Amino acid sequence: MNRRVLSLAVAWPVTRATMLWLLVHDSVPLLGRGSVAREVWRLYFHWFGVLSRGAFPAHDTLWQYPPGAGAVLLAPGLLPGLTYFQAFVVLTLVADAVIALALVRAGTRPGRSLRGAALWVGALPLLLHLPLARYDVQVTAFAVIALLTLPRSPRVGGVFAVLGGLVKVWPALVLLGVERGRATRSAWTWAAGAGTLAFGILAGLFDNPLAFLRQQGGRGIQIESLGGTALSLATHAGWTGRSRYRYGAVELVGPHVSAVATVCLALTAIAFGLLVLWRVRARRWTEATPYDAALGAVLLFTVTSRVISPQYMVWLLGLAAVCLTSRHTVQRPVAALVVAASAVSAVAYPALYREVVGCTWTGCALMLLRNGLLAAAAVLSLVRLWRSTRLPAADAAPVTGPRPASARLPHRATVPH
Repeated sequence: MNRRVLSLAVAWPVTRATMLWLLVHDSVPLLGRGSVAREVWRLYFHWFGVLSRGAFPAHDTLWQYPPGAGAVLLAPGLLPGLTYFQAFVVLTLVADAVIALALVRAGTRPGRSLRGAALWVGALPLLLHLPLARYDVQVTAFAVIALLTLPRSPRVGGVFAVLGGLVKVWPALVLLGVERGRATRSAWTWAAGAGTLAFGILAGLFDNPLAFLRQQGGRGIQIESLGGTALSLATHAGWTGRSRYRYGAVELVGPHVSAVATVCLALTAIAFGLLVLWRVRARRWTEATPYDAALGAVLLFTVTSRVISPQYMVWLLGLAAVCLTSRHTVQRPVAALVVAASAVSAVAYPALYREVVGCTWTGCALMLLRNGLLAAAAVLSLVRLWRSTRLPAADAAPVTGPRPASARLPHRATVPH
């Protein structure tokens, strides 16, 4: 067995055992005073009861997830002899192991790298026990498998992407960077077909499948978002707003909050426009382009969102890990920023979350650092993605005679017609 693979095989159980130990001691003040685990044994278990009766929690303001989330939250009921909480954690660890194995398998192929698997195994524990008590690891598994499957089978990759999108929307973004032409047509067509079929099945089995849209529309500015950071700092300059628990998160309410929310939505629209423009103008694809585009897209939508929950870092770590499986990726410095932001995020929540909620200088500094790292990562990711898919100057210039061999495109690059 490859020495690096053996090291990862030892590191995974050791780090996950540490995360489990932290989860067991969740009541310690610096570990959240029980708030991290409470999400599963109280909220998720409550939803499990509602879903078991054949309906989505339509009148629960905390239910803000697409219908596919219902299947994930019902899954722990399939494991006999365990409590809901125990079964949920077991399934989360299984999904975590699947991601690690997929990254190792991708990294051991010729011309690939195990850096991605190392990042996932080593960086996820930076979020302490939080990943074990949220279903974002399961969602990330869909996105990771979709990306790693796309080169060999765009159809299968499209199916996994849309199934992940039905659970938490963002995995559908991984299809943005599929090379134009046959691969895009195949991936997007199968994604549309699988998504329609899956949604139809869920809508037939459960009442109120679109109830989540109403709750999402009512959300405001979460205190951990970029807009929330600006408003938190504004409290030290005389802003009279305050924090309040709403829609399952601590949000800021008061003067000008609606204006900040509008700015966030406008920035999201601009981010979408930039990504569309990139895709239209991209001329070179390598094996890493779909990976790099997925990380860039999710980063842009994350930093412009009205909500940046700490578990969102799980998504970014997973996508960064996929990028690092390829030696052609241009996102290595972006991955480093994501890892740094994850470490800061764990200090902000759960360790010093009272400082964040109280908008103290310490809390503001933590959020400014974490969100500053994410914003820098998003901008850097888009810039490096854009540059990597442009034609070299020699290829862009018109030629009148026979084209010299030195001016041809690199072997792995393709120019769509």
